[in-house]
Amino acid sequence: MSATVQITFDAHDPRALSLFWKDVLGYVHPGPPGIELADGEDPLVAWDDFLARSGVPADQRNQASALEDPDGAGPRLFFQQVPEDKVAKNRVHLDVRAAPGVSGAERMAALEAEAERLVALGAARLVRHEPEPPMSDGFLVMADPEGNEFCLD
Repeated sequence: MSATVQITFDAHDPRALSLFWKDVLGYVHPGPPGIELADGEDPLVAWDDFLARSGVPADQRNQASALEDPDGAGPRLFFQQVPEDKVAKNRVHLDVRAAPGVSGAERMAALEAEAERLVALGAARLVRHEPEPPMSDGFLVMADPEGNEFCLD
């Protein structure tokens, strides 16, 4: 039996960072344990209510957040609050597959369009790598709102 993977992000603001990645990937926030959410119910409001009923002080309710792929295909993302700042380049990063099966100028145009959308969500554009066939189809290096690098591939 194989193991599953959860990707964990250290963050100053887990909720805000999870909202960014929710919009990037189309993931969803799961509801609190044992709570059946009604259609259209906001899972973050449900979490706020759950934590309040559980006696968690308001200043401790942003210690973690999570996202799940609504189709169940992708890994779960977990965001945990840490006090320290990011100080170096990531040794592991996400590749957001924004233009699969597309090549050349069409690919780079699709990546540029997605980069514009993500910058509007709070990402920063870092570097553009031009296509270098046969080894690279080209990609963009980005950073999320807390400075974690990722690639638009």
